[in-house]
Amino acid sequence: MPPSEASPTAAPTAAQTAAVAAQAAQVGSQQACPIAPVLDIVFSRWTTPILWTLHSFGRQRFVVLHRNIGTITAKVLTQRLRQLERDGLVVRTYYPEVPPRVEYEISELGLSLAPLFAHLADWSTANLPRVEQARHQFDATEPQPTGATSPNPIR
Repeated sequence: MPPSEASPTAAPTAAQTAAVAAQAAQVGSQQACPIAPVLDIVFSRWTTPILWTLHSFGRQRFVVLHRNIGTITAKVLTQRLRQLERDGLVVRTYYPEVPPRVEYEISELGLSLAPLFAHLADWSTANLPRVEQARHQFDATEPQPTGATSPNPIR
């Protein structure tokens, strides 16, 4: 009997069960945190520094962007720029000259994130000292494992 005519009491196949579980997990994660996809796009390891740099300094060639970010490798910068271009957050402009020239700039969609970054910068300035204080208080009251503070092991 074709799958469309299967009896409602028949046991689902492993593939059907996996598909239903994957769909439920996706729906569940969307309900639990509807901004999760945005966080994955905007706050991945190098996206924020790239967008921040392009927003702060404007259009830049790859080498200048790489220098302004500092600690990113050329390979990772290339990968992230491609992904950001795919996501519509960065515009890549190729100039067919000798030697060829490529420039990157933040797109209108990327610029729409500026208020979010500004709010985060304000929050950071206002609250990071409080976070650091909370960490110190927690570390001071958290019991240390036996031998963790002793420079010499027990003989």
